Order: sequence, then C-alpha cells, then structure tokens
Amino acid sequence: MQLYRPVGLHELRLIYQSGMRAFPPRLPEQPIFYPVLNFAYAAQIAREWNTKSDTFAGYVTEFAVDDGYVAQFERQIVGSRMHEELWVPAEQLAEFNRHIVGLITVSAAYFGPQFQGYAPTHFGMKDMSPVEQFSLLAHLLDYNGVDFLMESYANRMAIFLHFPFWKEHDFSERDISAAQKERVLAALASTWQERFPEVRLPGATQTL
Repeated sequence: MQLYRPVGLHELRLIYQSGMRAFPPRLPEQPIFYPVLNFAYAAQIAREWNTKSDTFAGYVTEFAVDDGYVAQFERQIVGSRMHEELWVPAEQLAEFNRHIVGLITVSAAYFGPQFQGYAPTHFGMKDMSPVEQFSLLAHLLDYNGVDFLMESYANRMAIFLHFPFWKEHDFSERDISAAQKERVLAALASTWQERFPEVRLPGATQTL
C-alpha cells in the first residue's frame, strides 16, 4: 500500500539519519502514528499546519508498506472522505517500519515566511541560515570547485533539507541571478545523484 506522512523539519532529519528507512519513535504524549492514504490530505497538513509549527516547514513523505501487514490497520475517516488515515499504535511503530518496502521519499515541501532551517555544526556552512548557506555554495562553485564538492559532501543533510526551499527562494537580495541560482541547483543535484544515488534529493530532477 502506498502511504503518505506529513512531517516537520526535525522529524525529517531523523528519517534521513535512518537512511530514509524508518520513522522515529513517537513521543510519550503521542500514542498513535498517523500515516495518511492520499497525497492531497498529506499536503494539506504539511502546508497548513507544519508551516506554522516551530520550524515553519512541512514535508510530504511517501512510502510503501507490505499489503499483507498493513491490512490489520483499519482505515479511519477524520473529516471529509479525503481525510483518510491509518492509526498505528506507537508501540507498533518499530514493527511498522520493518514492513516499509524500499525507501521513504519526499514528494513535496512547503515553507513559512519565518523558516530558519537547519544550521550545520561544522565546515563553511557552520551556524549559517539556509540563505547564507546557498550564498556560500554559489561563491564556492564560481571560485573553487573542489571546496564546493567538499562542502556539499560534508553538509549533505542541510542540502537534503533545504534544496526545495532554495528552488523557490528569490536570491536577488544576495546578488545571485536566476541563472546563477539554477547553475548552483543543477550542480548540487548532479553531485548528489553521483554520490548518493540511493536517496532522492527532494525537488531535484533524477535524470541529469
């Protein structure tokens, strides 16, 4: 069965750290894990709720679960017919993760105006905002290709989390033209596909 799950920035970080293979354990005050059954519902939550959360970011994850296993969870409708989800008890989430087929992917991303993103803790992008990170990458691509590759590799989590934000952001205030922005995005996507082909970079074209 194909399922969707809207997540915020922190949860997506944990999913990425799992190799895109598992959702993190629920918090004590979260007794149920709620995957949803269609993209529109997941996108609505990510866009209207997650972008107003503490990280001001909402991502739609997409994944498949073994049909025989997932059939035990009754479908629940919590609003209109579109609002259909499964209720998985938190204590069963580890077993649920083991029945995910393939990798979890990110099929959409939305950002609020207060989005601050993820600040790396090392290398050139250390403590930078997403806009500052992209500005640094644009500079490195123009002046030192080796440093661009090293920074891209060292801070690949930031690139994974921020790539869709960078695609939609206007960097003119940083004196980065639309053509330069597209050149940086293309270089990041190409580097990612070459080095990490098993994980889809959100928002990037996979056939480069």
